[in-house]
Amino acid sequence: MVNTGQGGNVADAISLSGERRGQFLRRLVPPWAQIAHIVKTYPAASFSSVLIVVVGLLSGIGPEVLSMEPNKIDIYSQYASPGAPGHILGTDIQGRDILARLIWGSRSALAVAILPVSIAAAIGLLLASIAGFFGRYLEIAILRSTDILFGLPPFMLAVAVAASLGPGLGNMVIAITAILIAPMTRVAHQIIVNIREQPFVEAARASGARNHQIVWHHVLPNMLPPVMAYGVSLVGLQIVFGAGLSFIGLGVQPPHADWGKMIAEGQDALQDAPWVAAFPGLCIFLVAAAFNIVADSVRDVLDPYTRT
Repeated sequence: MVNTGQGGNVADAISLSGERRGQFLRRLVPPWAQIAHIVKTYPAASFSSVLIVVVGLLSGIGPEVLSMEPNKIDIYSQYASPGAPGHILGTDIQGRDILARLIWGSRSALAVAILPVSIAAAIGLLLASIAGFFGRYLEIAILRSTDILFGLPPFMLAVAVAASLGPGLGNMVIAITAILIAPMTRVAHQIIVNIREQPFVEAARASGARNHQIVWHHVLPNMLPPVMAYGVSLVGLQIVFGAGLSFIGLGVQPPHADWGKMIAEGQDALQDAPWVAAFPGLCIFLVAAAFNIVADSVRDVLDPYTRT
């Protein structure tokens, strides 16, 4: 039994569910204790979150604060090895600093990962809400359309869209958004199917609330946590997708820095200068893995049935 005094056990309070857990957390558990408990419970997710924050800060303010020039060519420093004077991670075939290009490339990597997921989540929530509350025929039409998209290989669909629109960061965001709308809509619709049968929705309908009022006030607040958890799990995959599109020439174009493009430029020098492709590959792996670890922890926190 949880002690309701000021000395209540943090773990017991956090282990409660629903409204009672929220009351205990607000009244009994100070913010620093909640953070400490989460860090202790999910150490890998805490480290991954710190890594994501660091990468985000570097992408946002790093280039200006560090005064790095990613496109500065120095023909006398071609393939400088890591640790060379003025080049911590070495240089590429044109003598451009690898570290500077990694920091600048993180901007396009995060943009391609986060923007499509956010846009697709908004569109998916809208389509799922229409399918779930505004008529059986609309529901059939929307779900059958998502079935068609599900039948296409995601990466090939992204390649087709990007190739038709042309290379560039903006078109790459559109291409990746296109492949995410179907899974986002499906996940949101499955959640709506469960929510619309709940007693509080029936009570709202019995009280005279219209469909759009039920969706806005009752359904969306209950949909957002699981959809958000699913969206975070997709961010890491989109970093890989975006790098793949840039690798084959359909993403960010030279001379702008991009992790996928850096790997493509370094593939011809794997024998003599493996660091040119290794460092951007390592960045893709670490950031994608960090988002996946955080997504697993977010899912565990938001879904009490998955906790162990």
